[in-house]
Amino acid sequence: MEFGLIEYQAEQGRLIIRTPQCDFDDFPQLGLRLVQALPAKIIEKQCDADIHSWLIDFEECQLFLRAEHYSESVWFESLAGMDSQQELDYLASVFEKGFDLP
Repeated sequence: MEFGLIEYQAEQGRLIIRTPQCDFDDFPQLGLRLVQALPAKIIEKQCDADIHSWLIDFEECQLFLRAEHYSESVWFESLAGMDSQQELDYLASVFEKGFDLP
């Protein structure tokens, strides 16, 4: 499976996911495929020296989708703390099952 769950840190509002191997420059294509599959909407994109931070809207819940170069980590992070618990619980269940994208 291309995508899966590595760890769900519910109290921190963070969902660390497994993704296909990609380097920092390839993340925009991978991130776009993932966001479209959820389905979610990209609100804003920011790229710093070693991290991509995308603000997305998933079912009227704003989350960061982040990808960090050095740790090769990809994760979702809540902006609203425990107010996003229901959406993160759902995403954790989807990623726990694992899936591939066309």
